[in-house]
Amino acid sequence: MDQIINRVANDWPSAAHSITIYGPGGRTELPLAELDRLARKTAVYLQNIGISAGDRIGIMARNRLEWLLIDLAALKIKAVIAAFEAGKFPATAALAERYALRIVFCDEASEEPNVLPIDGLLAELESLPEDSDHSPVVYGPDEVTTIKFTSGSTNEPKGLAATVGSIDSSICATQALFNHSADDKLFIFLPLSLLQQRYWVYSALVYGHDVVLSTYQLAYYALSREAPTVVMGVPAFFETLRKAISARVEGDHPVALCHAVIEAMGARIRYLWTGSAPASPDMLRFFEDCGMAIYEGYGMNETCIVTKNAPRAHRRGSVGKPIDRKHVSIDEEGIVVVRSAFPVNTRYLFCAPGDSERIFQPDGSVRTGDLGRIDEDGFLYILGRADDIVVLTNGRNVLVRPIEEKIRTCPEVENCIVVGSGDGRLLAILCVPHGEAASDAIKRHIADLNDMSRPDERIGRFLIVEEPFSIENGLLTSQYKPKRRAILARFAAEITQTTRGVS
Repeated sequence: MDQIINRVANDWPSAAHSITIYGPGGRTELPLAELDRLARKTAVYLQNIGISAGDRIGIMARNRLEWLLIDLAALKIKAVIAAFEAGKFPATAALAERYALRIVFCDEASEEPNVLPIDGLLAELESLPEDSDHSPVVYGPDEVTTIKFTSGSTNEPKGLAATVGSIDSSICATQALFNHSADDKLFIFLPLSLLQQRYWVYSALVYGHDVVLSTYQLAYYALSREAPTVVMGVPAFFETLRKAISARVEGDHPVALCHAVIEAMGARIRYLWTGSAPASPDMLRFFEDCGMAIYEGYGMNETCIVTKNAPRAHRRGSVGKPIDRKHVSIDEEGIVVVRSAFPVNTRYLFCAPGDSERIFQPDGSVRTGDLGRIDEDGFLYILGRADDIVVLTNGRNVLVRPIEEKIRTCPEVENCIVVGSGDGRLLAILCVPHGEAASDAIKRHIADLNDMSRPDERIGRFLIVEEPFSIENGLLTSQYKPKRRAILARFAAEITQTTRGVS
């Protein structure tokens, strides 16, 4: 197995490839060798302010050059990054104390002790000498480079210390499947607080290819200008793109749709990568029909990448086969269990009593909480979350994820969740930007679905809300999954009052 983290920390990358960043201040492009040079100076800066091996550095900022420089500099001096989603926590001394952070970098200026604005970093580097004699560091597979946090879809996020072995093995397995090379330009835009997003920067530094980093807000703008070969995106990103393209093309003419996709994404796409949430069959089929391979995969913070569809092993509807050094099984309750040769970790760092024991098993495996099945050829299918099962008042269990996927095929519906209504029927909460103007179309769509569904799987009532489900208002996780409890709490009064039924 290639030692990715040791190479990122110590090697000098090729000057032939570059990173392009869309963020605060606009577009920045620089050679990977220049990125590494600035990271080495950042390592000197961190040492000058008292950071040493083993110290924890908090980062709570949007995607930007400085985020990467601090992360790469920490690898060079064996400091540990604690990666917080921007806006989810207040950047305070109390946060630093709770997570034992020596310093916290954030987007906004602060008078809190040990909290620094990240946008002051580049100015600090200008006065520093070049780091010409950087001392090599050596990481073992069990050492930790970063603390990541779970999405917090059900409660307060839990901290998880990621080991070098898990990072190395995941990047190596992905490289074996997709062979990213000098002709590639990888496009990423999810928050860098999600460790996997940083994998693709590490991959560029080690394997020699270009990479583009954007914020989610600028992603569609940047995508149309950069002509990447690979786009790393969650299903919601591709679904939004599909709907926007379909709305612009009259009659869904295949040739016109293909031209519109190329206009939006460029003509160099080799494949599209998606995961982290369920992908609808319609969305996958749309891009495949336009000649763009799209490969769904599966993983979670506690396991990293587990399975992946790939060019020589692809089955639509599945999330692929296990990658190298991962073993997948289904337990007696139908739940997916993952065993890794190099586990992310075997416990949480910050959690409530019993949280670690519920997911990390004594044999080192991870009981994911996802329901799944494995077909005769070894492809994994995710059927939903165990907690996605709604128990109706008649005692029947209903898995609501497939129902939600069907509802989302309605063009007017931006997002939805399906829950029990307390009267033996299902209730759908629908995020609809056009609100009441779309209610008749939605009622017809749900009635059509009900006609094709078993009695217990039919929607009895629905609630239309215009407020979007977003990360900013706390109704989506950082991976764009609906937070059921938060949505139910936000619209509790409306749920009580709704009488809108479906005949």
